[in-house]
Amino acid sequence: MTTVGFIGSGNIGGTVARLAVAAGYDVVLSNSRGPETLRELVDELGPRARAATSAEAAAAGDLVVVSIPLRAYRDVPVEPLSGKPVIDTNNYYSQRDGNFPELDDESTTSSELLQRHLPSSKVVKVFNNIYFEHLRELARPSGAADRSALAIAGDDAGAKGEVTAFLDRIGYDAVDAGTLAEGWRFQPGTPAYGLIYSGGDEKVWETPGVQADAAVLREALAAASR
Repeated sequence: MTTVGFIGSGNIGGTVARLAVAAGYDVVLSNSRGPETLRELVDELGPRARAATSAEAAAAGDLVVVSIPLRAYRDVPVEPLSGKPVIDTNNYYSQRDGNFPELDDESTTSSELLQRHLPSSKVVKVFNNIYFEHLRELARPSGAADRSALAIAGDDAGAKGEVTAFLDRIGYDAVDAGTLAEGWRFQPGTPAYGLIYSGGDEKVWETPGVQADAAVLREALAAASR
């Protein structure tokens, strides 16, 4: 894998792109406003980065990161993502996204909705439970004593393996939380969401990143309840 495509290049998408370029990947960035609006980010990232449309980014990526508001998930191009691992960073916020009855009654998860929209892709949920500044601050080389871990969930073992390798290269260990149906274990309101990387401080955005290794993350995932 050499190229990572981005559908959405905001706080999380842009941060993952920065980590990917630092790890030696090429990146193709897109957003809903057009490639020309990404010039500043592309200039910052250098020759390994270029801007494109969402469809072009989807086609170019060996691995593709979808980092857009959940309400827009049906806008994700389907055919260019066929057969590919797709990272889903989304969370459901009804005040932003509007109400999704199937999410309100917990009969499915947000990542399962994206998987239904992308039936021939291999969706893996990750990056949704960490503040973007902590994501940038906590990246560490493989084997570092103070390395943090991120939870992943997905239905395809091969795709989870590829995402685990990607996380390792950009600075994180991975903890497998199970299938996409188990993705709720690190969604908003759970012990593994946000606060785990801020030392329990509810003002996450004002708090320096705090290491959360695999053992700490597994404990938080196990403590999740509905």
